[in-house]
This record gives sequence, C-alpha cells and structure tokens, in this order.
Amino acid sequence: MIIFNTTFHVEDNVCNEYISYMKEIHIPRAAGSGFLHDPRFARIHPQHEENGSSYSLQFRVKNIDTLNHWFETEGLALQKELTERFGNKALGFVTLMEEIAL
Repeated sequence: MIIFNTTFHVEDNVCNEYISYMKEIHIPRAAGSGFLHDPRFARIHPQHEENGSSYSLQFRVKNIDTLNHWFETEGLALQKELTERFGNKALGFVTLMEEIAL
C-alpha cells in the first residue's frame, strides 16, 4: 500500500477558504474516485514558519500504477482547479511512502 502525501504551505489570508475548499470539494472528489482511500487532513505544527500555515493531505492507494492512473484521469484536473483558485497562495509538494506492515 502506498501513502500519497501532499504537504501544502498556505498564506494566512486564504487559510479559512483553503480549509473549506479542501473539506467540501477537493477531498470528497479525490476520495470519490474509488482509487484513493482513507483521507487524512492535518495542520502541521509550525517549527520555523513566520507566516502562513502548513497542512498535510494523505490518501492510501493500492500501488503507484493506480496513483498514476488516478492522476492522469482525475488528479491533474483537481490540481489545476486548486491552482486556479489559490495561485501561489497554497503551494504543495508530493511525497510517496510505502507502508510497512507491523
């Protein structure tokens, strides 16, 4: 199982709108695809940030091929919508992690 994590840094003046958008539109659409599962959305406690806030959005996905298929068919459009809405006021980077069974 792969954990698909996107870490966002969001400017203060759009934080409330960003959180609402993620909870009401972005996460339900991504999870509704059937490819991404178990969404988790968290605020990252600040360490060295003076402005803005950081957030982590995580999904579980079967494998990288499934993630690539989702991204090509749905994810790219979601990413474009997020960028059009917030521009450089909500910037993200992706980390892929492979789950290790305990």
